[in-house]
Amino acid sequence: MACRISELVIDAADPDRLAAFWSKVLGYAELGREDDGSIEIRPPDARFGLPTLVLSPSSEPRTGKLRLHIDVNATDRDQGAELKRLLALGARPVDVGQTGTESWHVLADPEGNEFCLLHARLQPL
Repeated sequence: MACRISELVIDAADPDRLAAFWSKVLGYAELGREDDGSIEIRPPDARFGLPTLVLSPSSEPRTGKLRLHIDVNATDRDQGAELKRLLALGARPVDVGQTGTESWHVLADPEGNEFCLLHARLQPL
């Protein structure tokens, strides 16, 4: 038997703000809150076992490039329309050394965590 990813934990200066952003980006809903201020979000009506995001409070500043980032794909529109939506939600373009010929866009969430918007459209869950 193998393991499965059940949660991705992201340190956040403002978990409420980041949970709201990622909930809008992904169409997720709040699953619960912990005493330490962590907020867990997941797809609404999702069965147990699908990975959730946990936004965990942290006052430590981030140093350097993230070693892990999230890739997202649009499900109901083309990449250009999804890029406009993500920018309207508070994402911003980030330069991590792209050449300009990539088929993806590198963005940052409101706390500067990089993520990529890929070209292919995926089927919704």
